Amino acid sequence: MTRTVLALAALLTAAGSPALAGEAACWFEGGVVVVSAEVMGVPGDYILDTATPHTQLADSQAQAAGYAEASLVGRVRLAGLSLSGRAVAVADLDLRTGALPTPIAGVIGADVLRAYVLDVSFAPCRIVLSPAGGAPRFHARVSLPLAWVAGRPGVVAAVADGPHAVSGLFAPATGADVGLRLSDAIASVAGAAKPGELYPYGVYRPRLRAFSFAGALSENLPSGLLKAEDPALAGQIGASLLTRYRLRFDFPAGRLLLAPAAPSADEKGPRPAPEP
Repeated sequence: MTRTVLALAALLTAAGSPALAGEAACWFEGGVVVVSAEVMGVPGDYILDTATPHTQLADSQAQAAGYAEASLVGRVRLAGLSLSGRAVAVADLDLRTGALPTPIAGVIGADVLRAYVLDVSFAPCRIVLSPAGGAPRFHARVSLPLAWVAGRPGVVAAVADGPHAVSGLFAPATGADVGLRLSDAIASVAGAAKPGELYPYGVYRPRLRAFSFAGALSENLPSGLLKAEDPALAGQIGASLLTRYRLRFDFPAGRLLLAPAAPSADEKGPRPAPEP
C-alpha cells in the first residue's frame, strides 16, 4: 500500500513561466530514497534517483494499468507538482527493488528533476523541488560544480587503492544500492568468484582503500562496479555516503551544495516567494 505523505500543493504553469515549489516527505530504506508519486496515472512508492537518466515505470505496474508499450509519454506527479508530457520507460525493476521492504512502482529519474532545484534531507527525510531562483535559504558548507555525463549529474571526486589514485566525475545517486561504485573501465576486483555480483544489486561489496569527496576522506568503504557507459564517468556516490549532508542539487545553476545535516536557524525562516 502506498504510504501517505504530506505534500504541499503547487501550480505548474505553461512552459517558460515560473512554478511554485513542491515539498514532500520521503523515507530512506535499503540505501535509497523513496517517495510517493504518480507516473502515467499509476500511484505508488517510487525510488528517487538523481543518477538514473530516465524515469521508469515497473513493467508489472505498466501491464496492470493496461500499457503494452515499452516507451510512454504522460504525466508525472511528484511533491505536489504535476508535470505533463514526460517520457517514461517501462522496465523490469525486479532485480533493483527485490530487496526493498516497500513495493516499488518505478524510478523518478534525472530527466524529471533537472529543470528544478532539488533539496534532499535525510533525517527527517524530505525533498523540496523549487524553480530556479525560488528555492528556500540554504547555507552551504561546500559548493561543487555539476557536469552532465550520459544524462547524469557528475561531481569531481577521487579514489585510491593504495599505490594508485584516480580522479574523475562521479554521479551523486540518491537511489543507489551501495555507497560507492566505480566504472569497470578504471577498476577491477581480482579473484572474484562471481563477477556479476560486483555490479548493481549484487551482494559482493569489496572494500576500497580511500575515497575523497567534498574535502572529506573516507576509508575502507564497501564498494562495487558499474558497467562503463561513458568514459567520462568514473563512478557513482550512493545515498549511504550522501546521508552525511543535506543536499541541494541546483540543476539550473549547475551546482551541488552540501550543508550540515541540521539546518541553521536562518534556514528555518520563511521561504522566499518564487521569482516573478
